[in-house]
Amino acid sequence: MLQGKTAIVTGAAGDLGNAMARQLAQNGAQVAMWDIVPRAQAADAIERVGAQDPAVTYAEVDVRDRSAVDAAIADLAAVDIICSNAGIVEAQPFLELSQDNWQNHLDINLTGCFNVCQAAARRMAADGVRGRLILTSSWVGAIPWPEISAYTVSKAGVNMLVKQMARELAAHGILVNAVAPGIVDAGLAGRQLREEPQYAARVAKVIPLVEPGTPEEIAAAVVYLAGPQTAYMTGSILTLDGGCSLFQFDA
Repeated sequence: MLQGKTAIVTGAAGDLGNAMARQLAQNGAQVAMWDIVPRAQAADAIERVGAQDPAVTYAEVDVRDRSAVDAAIADLAAVDIICSNAGIVEAQPFLELSQDNWQNHLDINLTGCFNVCQAAARRMAADGVRGRLILTSSWVGAIPWPEISAYTVSKAGVNMLVKQMARELAAHGILVNAVAPGIVDAGLAGRQLREEPQYAARVAKVIPLVEPGTPEEIAAAVVYLAGPQTAYMTGSILTLDGGCSLFQFDA
């Protein structure tokens, strides 16, 4: 389905990004993995994608560093699909929220998406490529969740960035959409589910479909947004949250 396409996945050493990279490769894309993690520490993640795409590449790229992003884009022979997925979430109650915590979320989760997507869109426009920009948002970009104000605000910004880019890039045939996962059993949320009973109890009450999502489910949605079925779709936030964002009534 994606044969002949080159896809960049940021945050590709993490659970969610690695699932995206693997499924894009399974569907024929040549994958360029980007992450801030040193290559040696990402060896297992690279190997998993390499099992599907022997030509996979890996670059240590900090999405906050625009010059590094531009250089990594320039190193590729082509750019067709972007999965702007790199992000962080670090919980702090609002009254204790530090300036560093706030700024780190905005720098990585929002400005990082801007850097990657603008650099890629410029390349696509120059090459005449009708590309796809796919960002990772979150259900909490529209619904507040306790103790992650910096994260929720950064994802709300991602949602508007998607719509703004979609509006302006349509003239170039570049489609821009996002996936908005709910609570996924991966990364920080996965650790909290295993190690923090209070968090697990809170989660158990807010997912109408009961179970947390999986990285594979989110990655499948990314492949859908990258494929021919969504050639008339732009500016959309595709929510996969098991119903988390639905208003909760007491039974």
